[in-house]
This record gives sequence, structure tokens and C-alpha cells, in this order.
Amino acid sequence: MSSALRRYQGMEPQLGKRVYIDPASVVIGDVGLGDDCSVWPMTVIRGDMHRIRIGARTSVQDGSVLHITHASDFSPDGFPLTIGDDVTIGHKAILHGCTLGNRILVGMGAIVMDGVVVDDEVIIAAGAVVTPGKHLESGYVYAGNPAKPLRPLKEKERAFFPYTAGNYVKLKDRFLAEVSR
Repeated sequence: MSSALRRYQGMEPQLGKRVYIDPASVVIGDVGLGDDCSVWPMTVIRGDMHRIRIGARTSVQDGSVLHITHASDFSPDGFPLTIGDDVTIGHKAILHGCTLGNRILVGMGAIVMDGVVVDDEVIIAAGAVVTPGKHLESGYVYAGNPAKPLRPLKEKERAFFPYTAGNYVKLKDRFLAEVSR
């Protein structure tokens, strides 16, 4: 197992096919990454007290932190972290115990907190803070602190979701080819 991948309490990260995890990142415990995912430098994904599931073709960019909410008297079931397919998570984003659907762009430095549910096809603007328990409906750009709907998505933005996911798949493939030399 790579030093970026760490077992914790008998659980070790499970990787789909063609996954790239940068050696300068850390993925711990009960974490599942779908096919063609990429995890870039200085990212921390901690499935130490609950599970994290990340769908296919999702990229987690540099310096991001992905964690969960453990079960306790304050949160009896806790909150796992679930991320769908074709999600691009910008640099230094924080995702904590939330659920993200498919085809989402999480902007740089955005924070998405416990119990948040984000429907498919949403943009969370750079620096936005999505407060606990919020539901972000499909088809909008959300911005601000606290995050609020800014405007409906444009067709060009909807087309960007598969483009950016595919672009990161191509980039991670180049990194994987470099590593295998």
C-alpha cells in the first residue's frame, strides 16, 4: 500500500480502476474512490470515524480536506461524506459530512458542512460557505456566506461539468503514465 493510503482500525481505502492519488496526499480508513478519480497534492481524505464514498471521474484538487461527522449524542447517526460522479472539487475546499450529487463544481476555498445535500448539476462558487443541513437544488449557482442561490445555471455551465471531469481524467492518466515508467 502506498504511503498516501493508510489503514485505520481494520479499514483501508478501496480504489476503483485507474485512480491517481498523489503521494503528497493522505487517504485514511473507510474511503472508496470510483474509477478514474484523482486526488491531488496536499489533500486529506479521512474516513476514520465514518465512511467516505467518492464516485467516478471525480477530482479532488490540491489542499482540500474531506471528512465526516461521527455518531454521538449530538448526531446519533453521524454524517458520512458521499460524492457523486463527475464532480470537480476546487483547490482548498472543505467538505464535511455532506452529500453531493453528480456533475457539481465546488469552487476553490468553498466549505460545505454537516448534513448538507447538494442535488445534481450545481455550482458552489469559490469561497462559498454552505451551512449545516442546507439543501442546494439542482440548476443553480450558489455563492456567499451563507451560500444562497445567485442565479440559474447557463447551458454553457452545464456543458462544463463533463468537460472539466474529462479534462482531469486526461491529466491523471498522464500522471499515471509518468509513474509507471
